[in-house]
Amino acid sequence: MSNDFKMARETIESIALERPDPSADTPQGMCLDKGYDYDEVRDLLTEFGFTAHIHARGEEAQALKAETGFKARRWVVERTHSWMNRFRRVLIRWDKKVRHYLGFLHLACAYITYKRSGLLG
Repeated sequence: MSNDFKMARETIESIALERPDPSADTPQGMCLDKGYDYDEVRDLLTEFGFTAHIHARGEEAQALKAETGFKARRWVVERTHSWMNRFRRVLIRWDKKVRHYLGFLHLACAYITYKRSGLLG
């Protein structure tokens, strides 16, 4: 079992925003990766009123083999972390002062946003 799986309840309970009550008209989905593909996690999501969207283990690998041109789906957060890792000064924290590190972190986020907006051509 992965560490993500073990922290699922604590993570859901730590959601800081007030959630509206889910209903049949306005369901609330929870997208998770294959590290959460356990019946216990599905039961936990049902308990909290979420609709589970979890990739099964091996699902992407089978699709890669079966379909020509199929690309594995990267989750938004994982993709963004990958982009952030391209900035060595953010990846390896050289700065002693927090405000200097946060300044470069914000600069990297601004650059990524600007580049993804298509304004650079």
